[in-house]
Amino acid sequence: MRDTPQSVMLFAAGFGTRMGDLTKTRPKPLVEVAGKPLIDHALDIIDEAGVERVVANVHYLADQVEDHLAGRNVMISDERAQILETGGGLRKALGLLGKGPVMTLNTDAVWRGENVITKLRTHWDGTEMDALLALVRPENALGHRGKGDFAMDAQGGLTRGEGYVYTGAQILNPAGIGSVSKDAFSLNLLWDEMIARGRVYGVIYDGGWCDVGQPSSIALAESLLGDS
Repeated sequence: MRDTPQSVMLFAAGFGTRMGDLTKTRPKPLVEVAGKPLIDHALDIIDEAGVERVVANVHYLADQVEDHLAGRNVMISDERAQILETGGGLRKALGLLGKGPVMTLNTDAVWRGENVITKLRTHWDGTEMDALLALVRPENALGHRGKGDFAMDAQGGLTRGEGYVYTGAQILNPAGIGSVSKDAFSLNLLWDEMIARGRVYGVIYDGGWCDVGQPSSIALAESLLGDS
């Protein structure tokens, strides 16, 4: 193993549109599931995994997110002036995240079972990989529509196609991110370049996962967390 990542980027910026009335006066990371804001569910995973360097980006109703995180061990990457999407947001935050590979975690999902960050770090091999994505089988992707985002070969290598759903958790080597000319761009750009070089791998998450991207998913997520 090489360069085990020591920092995590929490994607907490957005436009506040997909959750409808729930986000008229609060940002999605503060929408509650099972009595706890979504971003706190993500932070519980990070804390359990023992990651100490954490950065969250902010845009819509940014003051509320900053106030919520005040006094916690989370640095803020401010995107109030311009939302930068996942790729641009990560690039802006690199000065806070430090050198080497980083983990990223979406804040609009809940998990039940094995710690996904711990699993990613266990399977990471920077000599072979530029990205390692945590995936679930479509039948285990609560709140998610579609047949999958990636196909996986016998060695764990990924290509675009049906088969597995990306969960929003990954380890990524951001070395090539500086060459992108756009300010705002998706990490899909980097993934496609890495896939072409055979450097993107996946690991299957066998626990429970729910994409909380729309109001109807809240009940699904709470059911998942309440299952014994």
